[in-house]
Amino acid sequence: MIETDGRRVRGDASRRLVLDHAVDLASVEGLDGLSIGHLADAARVSKSGVATLFGTKERLQLAAVEAARLRFVASVIEPARDEPRGIRRIVALLDGWIAYSRDRVFTGGCFFAATAAEFDAKPGPVRDALATALTDWSDYLAASFRFAVAQGEVGADEDPEQFAFEATALLDAANTRSVMGDSNQPYVFARRALVARLRAAGADAASLARLADVDDLAV
Repeated sequence: MIETDGRRVRGDASRRLVLDHAVDLASVEGLDGLSIGHLADAARVSKSGVATLFGTKERLQLAAVEAARLRFVASVIEPARDEPRGIRRIVALLDGWIAYSRDRVFTGGCFFAATAAEFDAKPGPVRDALATALTDWSDYLAASFRFAVAQGEVGADEDPEQFAFEATALLDAANTRSVMGDSNQPYVFARRALVARLRAAGADAASLARLADVDDLAV
């Protein structure tokens, strides 16, 4: 019989609780604003408890980036994997990303859009972790588009990396405009632009219905 270490279980639960608050705080105030004292107040735990869990601010920031990555994957990537590789998965990824931002999976909108600007010119482990997460998303989108090219769902001359760049730029802009303007209208514009881009690439209208037919203003 395997015995469970109660202290470890409680410690893991406390860590998850604190990180849930950490990623939401960072999506609003940034990772630089993520202090042990501020987080302790938000999570209603002691400062010593947070310090014991993470030790330093940098370790806390890195743990927050990883927790945010896992939340993003669960919200956007995993559901899209129910769709076959190619255009249907691309549509699911784009629609899922818009819902993730629009429905505020993180309090301040997209965690990575909110925090990347803080560290884009600051070399170090936190910047590296953010860059890796952003690259992984862009690469996955490009890989999915590459399957669409191989399957003849879009034109053979289409560049997957170019598409991924354009799509992420539109999504990031929609997120920023929505958060700043407290409006879902930017998601409407992003959907139209993404559908038009995919139609221009050769995707058929029926395959794009999931992306095209959502009324973000009514959600």
